Amino acid sequence: MRNPYEILGVAPTASSVDIQKAYRKLAKKLHPDLNPGDKAAEEKFKEVAGAYDLLGDSDKRKRFDAGEIDASGAERPQHRYYRDFATSDEGHPYASASGYADYMDSDDAFAELLRRTEQARANRRGRDLHYSLVIDFAESIAGANKRLTLPDGGALDVTIPPGLVDGQVLRLRGKGAPGTGKGGPGDALIEVEVRPDPRFTRDGDDITLELPISLSEAVLGGKIRVPTPTGAVTMTVPKGANTGTTMRLKGKGAPRPGGGNGDEFVKLKVVLPKGPNPELEEFVSKWDRKAFNPREDGTS
Repeated sequence: MRNPYEILGVAPTASSVDIQKAYRKLAKKLHPDLNPGDKAAEEKFKEVAGAYDLLGDSDKRKRFDAGEIDASGAERPQHRYYRDFATSDEGHPYASASGYADYMDSDDAFAELLRRTEQARANRRGRDLHYSLVIDFAESIAGANKRLTLPDGGALDVTIPPGLVDGQVLRLRGKGAPGTGKGGPGDALIEVEVRPDPRFTRDGDDITLELPISLSEAVLGGKIRVPTPTGAVTMTVPKGANTGTTMRLKGKGAPRPGGGNGDEFVKLKVVLPKGPNPELEEFVSKWDRKAFNPREDGTS
């Protein structure tokens, strides 16, 4: 660690008043509340606060000058590590309010700012933690219960609400990093990615499906099974259906925010059998092709 005298910009022979003045000058310049969003200033402020915590205490300063403790306040003769201080009552050097004792009886507005800062630091809320979760398209429509495995081996149970959209962020309150003091834990923020389903296309609360049907189903009509995100249902194809004919399954879309569901639109596509089909060829050859001209509307 840097020498605390160098951090405050004073000589080792400086008086306690000079040290106090140097600290106040730097603190007013670097305080996080006066430099919102400036991480570099925040780190320098922590360094300055740590230096004053040591030099502003006459006993600590004497011990530092005598070489008994180092710049962090640790005993020099002993090889002590972070774990030795992790549960101590003193906590972090710049988390202590002792460095501000000189101002406790002052009406200085800046002294009050420092007091509030230390109170907030002692009861700081935990950080929010960010995760991502991939779900199937059907789960985004119908909802689901998922378990997210965390990097540390833990797990979070996540409830996917019906109608969730790709990129939506779910907040699990209190499942983030732990706070300090009376500060509660942060939240877990889970960005959900919806895995596309090649069968369905979503447009708001409605979904669209292109469904192949046979020539006989198109000509004669009939009942067919149609997939939906919540399971297959039966739909009746009318006689004379054609490629592009669109049918609606009411309420089989995504849930609407105000209640109810969107619809599923089924676009029919007539598909002929693969490969040569002698029976079909014979039928078509005998059928009066002149009775129907699909291009009579002027498309060619």
